[in-house]
Amino acid sequence: MKDKVVIITGGSSGIGKALAAHFGKNGSKILITGRKKEELDATVNELRSMGIDIMGCQGDVSIDADNKRMVDSAINAYGKIDVLINNAGISMRALFQDVELSVIRKVMDINFFGVISATQSCLPHLLKTKGSIVGISSIAGYRGLPGRTGYSSSKFALNGFLEALRTELIKTGVHVLTACPGFTASNIRKRSLLKDGTAQGDSPREEEKMMTSEECAMHIYNAVVKRKKTLILTTQGRLTVFLNKWVPGLMDRFVYNTMAKEENSPFK
Repeated sequence: MKDKVVIITGGSSGIGKALAAHFGKNGSKILITGRKKEELDATVNELRSMGIDIMGCQGDVSIDADNKRMVDSAINAYGKIDVLINNAGISMRALFQDVELSVIRKVMDINFFGVISATQSCLPHLLKTKGSIVGISSIAGYRGLPGRTGYSSSKFALNGFLEALRTELIKTGVHVLTACPGFTASNIRKRSLLKDGTAQGDSPREEEKMMTSEECAMHIYNAVVKRKKTLILTTQGRLTVFLNKWVPGLMDRFVYNTMAKEENSPFK
């Protein structure tokens, strides 16, 4: 990955920031995006102090014009694009019967349509470099999670898009990776939307017991280097995908009971 130009959406914190650090330490030139300028600038300055060649581009992946500006910034600064990591994402937590549909639309705009927009904007340049497109999906893209219908729907849609795109590009040399972390310590649960669209604030899960963002980034980096098609992380994640395929009825009950144990669960 030395001297490769890597775009990471949602790179101000969590897995995105860890990816920027890991690729950057291995010699890549990084462009990260984020919606909040102050947080974006702080991350850029922090990683630059570590000797990483990085720049920031404020933007929202759900806005097509922002994605085109992101691409223009990368080309103007570095002259090419080798890797696009679609990391920007948001979650939600509410029963479907209670949630405002605007919340699900917002989740889909960022997690699904944002990936489509960013990918289409970068694709002409990735075709030239025979580069990589990475979608940060989730185990929730294989196994629907109760209380997170909008989030699971967006990840199922993302998995289908990436699989279709991978097949479509099979003769072009462009690599497509679907990366599915299990529960990973990051800010996504703190920013998760409740039924009325307000941020959850505190994570309902024990973040300290999860895979770290840094470990997750290392696995994704290695998968990009090896040009793997899929990456399913954590033992729990791989077991969930396997059992859901063979004993879906049992998994319905198991997943329900697991999610119901969360603090302030909407099932109680």
